[in-house]
Amino acid sequence: MAGIDEPIHETWLGGDSLVPKRFVRPAIEFTRVEAAGGGILLVTAVIALIWANSMWYESYFTLFNAPIEVAFGPVHIAESFKDIINDGLMVVFFFVVGLEIKRELAVGELNSLKKASLPVIAALGGMIVPALIYVAFVVGTGDPEAIKGWGVPMATDIAFSVGIVALLGSRISVSAKLFLLALAIVDDIGAILVIAVFYTSEIDFGYLAFAAALLIAIHFAKKAGVSSLLFYVPVAFVIWFLFLESGVHATIAGVILGLMTPAYAKYSDETFRQKMVRILSRWDTNRASPDSADRLDADARDLARVSIASISPLNRLEHALHPWSSFLIVPLFALANAGVRFVGNEASFAEQVTAPVALGVAIGLLVGKPLGVIAATWLGVKLGLGVLPNRTSFATVLGLGMLAGVGFTVALFITELAFTSELLTAEAKLGIFIGSIVSGLAGYAVLRISNPLRPESPEI
Repeated sequence: MAGIDEPIHETWLGGDSLVPKRFVRPAIEFTRVEAAGGGILLVTAVIALIWANSMWYESYFTLFNAPIEVAFGPVHIAESFKDIINDGLMVVFFFVVGLEIKRELAVGELNSLKKASLPVIAALGGMIVPALIYVAFVVGTGDPEAIKGWGVPMATDIAFSVGIVALLGSRISVSAKLFLLALAIVDDIGAILVIAVFYTSEIDFGYLAFAAALLIAIHFAKKAGVSSLLFYVPVAFVIWFLFLESGVHATIAGVILGLMTPAYAKYSDETFRQKMVRILSRWDTNRASPDSADRLDADARDLARVSIASISPLNRLEHALHPWSSFLIVPLFALANAGVRFVGNEASFAEQVTAPVALGVAIGLLVGKPLGVIAATWLGVKLGLGVLPNRTSFATVLGLGMLAGVGFTVALFITELAFTSELLTAEAKLGIFIGSIVSGLAGYAVLRISNPLRPESPEI
């Protein structure tokens, strides 16, 4: 929300694309949290790899395969600890993703065709080319399960990609960072659709219809002005359970709920100012009254209510949940899923790293992502569908495309959905590690070389 008397300035992103500060500030804050969370994510992934390949590897798999049973009346959940993380806690991660998608659609880089066109085109190229490269590597195996992994190299990990960009400081313009963020958000939308459509088991339409009815109830509750979390949180939990039982992956419920969250505050900036002035204007009178303590407490409560109502529910929820998602849930997911045992399997490490699945994922991320991003971006510019952001060359786009090849979190997530074979899972995860690491290092190098150091730009 803008300050009481603060004008809404806009920042130039290239061509005719203007983005208001009310989007840029939250977007930059989002990338800072993601960048910090990326460091913790890397540490937990390394711990998982070392633990799973150490002499204590049995304790790793025993812990995350431990059965957990929970019952609330008719609700009965029996899953492993790893499944609770993947199907339960990761709903919060996908809810935050849904919030960020909603912000982009409402006030950000995706809120108009002109601004959205180039990031969308770039993201589509960055999803299609890696999938085709993967299929080219595995189609000759004749293994239908191996082919199911085509969605793995499509993913971009926002935390790692923006974390690497953050290391480059003022070498990369704010507009280029927002371009990468918008590209990654579109990439997430693509991954969510892929999960919902292609990695969904048999659908129970009864559960799904009940979930849809509750989503409609939430919609009308919003229209009626219901704002209490005491209503929304229990209903959201029931919706998650219904999605879990329906066969549609439960994390899709988090995305839908995020997209349904209001992106605008109840009170406008001017209404906020008027209400605050009205409350503060009676302060001297209330302070001098015999029951001043009670009156001033009531005024403080009124100020708090007005302040809360002047911040959009989207911003409030994202501010509250984003740190938990980035610093706890996603690292815990990495700890549970990155622990691949490369020794003692039915194939040697050398055989795994040269397997079609591993090569398809690694080359898809390392080559397919930047190739798809820069080719689609070039085509979009040539066709007049968009313009490059300010201070952004095609060399910068190439570097950003390489960073988009860091597919860690969502790639691991899709891997768990795509494969039942432990060997194929290990090969895919090995490809993710190699492709992501090399992509991150190469992207950093290209961006550092192609973008000279500039003075720090003023805070937006």
